[in-house]
Amino acid sequence: MQQITILDQVKPFKDKVYRYALNIVGNTMDAEDIIQELLIKVWQKKEQFEEIENKEAWCMTVTRNMCIDKLRGRKQSSADVSDYHFLSDSATTPDQALEQKDSLTRVMKIVNELPESQKEIIHLRDVEGYTYKEISEMTTLTEDQVKVNLFRARQKLKEKLKNFIQ
Repeated sequence: MQQITILDQVKPFKDKVYRYALNIVGNTMDAEDIIQELLIKVWQKKEQFEEIENKEAWCMTVTRNMCIDKLRGRKQSSADVSDYHFLSDSATTPDQALEQKDSLTRVMKIVNELPESQKEIIHLRDVEGYTYKEISEMTTLTEDQVKVNLFRARQKLKEKLKNFIQ
């Protein structure tokens, strides 16, 4: 019988955790450092980690806290998420690619104008696919607060995107 290691337990959601860290801190080096720190923390607390029921939510919460600490240390706000969202479609022509990139840049600018809490919840729900309950556990907001913030963020995006399309 093969023994499941700590690393094997983290592997299934490591990309989500990395994207989440990258979304918050805004650069790959800091995000990679945070993921390394997370793995060290998991290893140091491996006995307690085994007892955790929702390991993914725990890792996301720890990652969020480490990102916030990193940002406080830098005394900067989170980065523009458009820096690491790229369109890649080999079937598009150069003019279509330029138009798509311009559109994405404008849409990401609108997303980045949202308050930090709404931007974070939009990312967790619509990009990463977490449930309201999981987001609530990660952000220390109630499920109702998560729903309200998500609704308000989507309403703002809808209104601004309506003007963008016209």
